[in-house]
Amino acid sequence: MKSSILKCSSKSYNYFLTRFSFIFLNKKNETKNLFPFLALFVLSFLASAQENQVKQDSTKVEQLKEVLLSATRAKDKTPVAFSNITKKDLESTNLGQDLPILLDQMPSVVTTSDAGAGVGYTGIRVRGTDATRVNVTINGIPYNDSESQGTYWVNMPDFVSSVEDIQLQRGVGTSTNGSSAFGASLNIMTLEPSEKGYATTTHAIGSYGTRKHNISLGSGLNNNFYTEARLSKIMSDGYIDRATSDLSSYYVEAGFINEKTSVKAIVFGGKEKTYQSWYGTPEAVVEGDAQGIQAFIDRNYPSPAEEDNLLNSGRTYNYYTYDNEVDNYEQTHYQLHVSHQFSNNFSANISGNYTRGKGYFEQYKDDEELGDYFPGSADADEEGDVIRRRWLDNDFYALVYSMNYKKNNLNLYLGGGYNKYDGDHFGELIWDSFPVSVPIRTNYYNNLGEKSDFNSYIKAEYTINSKWFAFADAQYRHVTYKANGLSSDLLNIAVNESYNFFNPKAGITFTIDNFNSVYGSVAVANREPNRDDLTKNPVLPKSERLVDYEFGYKLKAPRYYATANLYYMNYKDQLVLTGDLDDVGDPIRENVEKSYRAGIELQAGYKLSDAFRVDANATFSQNKIKAFNYVVYDIQYDPNTYDTVVYEAVSTAYDDTDISFSPNVIAGGTLSYSPLENLNIGFISKYVGKQYLDNTSIDSKSMDAYFVNNLSASFKYHPSWIKEVAFNLLVNNIFNTEYVSNGYTYSYYYRPVGSTDDAITENFYYPQATTNFLVGMTLKF
Repeated sequence: MKSSILKCSSKSYNYFLTRFSFIFLNKKNETKNLFPFLALFVLSFLASAQENQVKQDSTKVEQLKEVLLSATRAKDKTPVAFSNITKKDLESTNLGQDLPILLDQMPSVVTTSDAGAGVGYTGIRVRGTDATRVNVTINGIPYNDSESQGTYWVNMPDFVSSVEDIQLQRGVGTSTNGSSAFGASLNIMTLEPSEKGYATTTHAIGSYGTRKHNISLGSGLNNNFYTEARLSKIMSDGYIDRATSDLSSYYVEAGFINEKTSVKAIVFGGKEKTYQSWYGTPEAVVEGDAQGIQAFIDRNYPSPAEEDNLLNSGRTYNYYTYDNEVDNYEQTHYQLHVSHQFSNNFSANISGNYTRGKGYFEQYKDDEELGDYFPGSADADEEGDVIRRRWLDNDFYALVYSMNYKKNNLNLYLGGGYNKYDGDHFGELIWDSFPVSVPIRTNYYNNLGEKSDFNSYIKAEYTINSKWFAFADAQYRHVTYKANGLSSDLLNIAVNESYNFFNPKAGITFTIDNFNSVYGSVAVANREPNRDDLTKNPVLPKSERLVDYEFGYKLKAPRYYATANLYYMNYKDQLVLTGDLDDVGDPIRENVEKSYRAGIELQAGYKLSDAFRVDANATFSQNKIKAFNYVVYDIQYDPNTYDTVVYEAVSTAYDDTDISFSPNVIAGGTLSYSPLENLNIGFISKYVGKQYLDNTSIDSKSMDAYFVNNLSASFKYHPSWIKEVAFNLLVNNIFNTEYVSNGYTYSYYYRPVGSTDDAITENFYYPQATTNFLVGMTLKF
């Protein structure tokens, strides 16, 4: 950041403050919206107290920027595996797809999209671990859902347009706030204040009716104050039938920064309405296997309309056909960050957050019994169709802090935070065809989940000499979870559990010369069970424990780089699906005593000339469960009456099996060519090896390996009447590969008494789009 700043009159700033105050204070009955107003009041006070403008010192401002996130981020010498990606890196492909899809080229990453085209519900896995085990923070504030521990990017469409940079730490990494990093952590930093005022608008269109429109504004630094704002709209019909997305979002930031103090107030949020495509597509339908489709129909007894859907939809099949089978959710985040440089040696940051979320998913269900909703009713056996909504109404509060002391060769951090979550779960009937009267919007279940999470950590970095760098990190974490009421399955919930975890980490880096270094580290992570584990499992599961060993080599030269990272992630009591079911037939997870992930991650890049460069990464791994029992339920019926005679769990022991969704090979590469100064063309490839749908390592329950190639192109020019005009093109899956990136499976016996028929296995997949494109234009003023 340059030392010069732009000036504006105090009248302009007072107008800005008045307008923002008006916006937030005129939301009726939303007293919690005073949060950003109070933050702006703090800024106003700082402005009135400032008698003379302090000349900006670029070094000091840069230090203040680091105060916010440096406590939880890895640096060049930190002995952990990590990758950084900047806003500039993402610009050419940020045309409407969700954040996970834009991170697909990072090492050890596999992404997926329910709707098949990267808009709507999307997911990310790192080293085979799913999103519930990937810690996500935004400006140091936890973002993972407190109960499921997952991350729902659909609630923050186009958030990448307000992101400055992202760091992905693989493995346990450094201590952070929120849920445990049990495979990776994703540390997101929002926009830095712009030095000069700007206006930017982006418009993109593409296959499957996908379109994106946004506008971003920034005031630049004026008398040490600045504002940033963005408004976005994304829509898509989806590759999968009816898998539409209607997404809107916004981002507003106002701040004050001088050579010693930074204050920023941020409000961002999103509203999504997404047609459900969660069910997946039966294997036979994906493969176009007419005989297999008919066999699926014969054993599942669909209605005539459902049968027609199965026979005629092809790989874009969507089980849901009700017009309003949608997920409808809105989430708003309020953040306030204060950083101060007390001296050359000491700085501190404190941040507050309030997140408000509320929404439902709507379902049409036919041939339901009244007793499924009101079991005590005298007419419990009456049947009818219903339209129901399952609601989540939640509040999340967080306070995090960090302090940094630097002197000579020592860099010391003390940090941590506290967060609290209140989630109200309830269901209502909005329509029914029961022969007896049911009042509209009647609640048929209600339960409350409460979770609190306290953590405190201390980190030390010590430069022993020009060759040796040491790192130590210790974290204490205390978690409580309570839940009570009636579940959506009409079962009583009564949970009251607490956990205390100690998570130490240590490592060392040795610098061989100006270009080469090696490092090694060991880190411990502990993780509590999630809501479903605690509310559905008849046996209380144990918490999980991970010891992560990392050893790596780095080569960094002006024209090329290379890294190699060996890892061994040793799990104790990892929770996995075993085929077992709860009382209402839903799958539950159970602890397995021993399991591990071991592999090597390779990265390399070479700039062959000013016009041409190549970057590649590959992960080769083994991901194993030492021993567990797989359960299949055996249903035997009387062939005369078809009444169930036997219903029992059949258990089979498995040893040294592959962990589900953990490919042994993940590889990616990009060839970049710039024939002109403002023209860049990229050829992007991704290979993902075979993935098993469960933990049995049975080939018939797996997804084939896939190799997908994309083409990107961007062109920028700078006419006299505007700062910049940019055109971006992204052609995905240019070779029209038919592949699936996610799925699930279950097996069961359904046979006459005494029969020895084999188990029936049902596989469901999530097909991804064939060749498709996105093209966009960005205007920068």
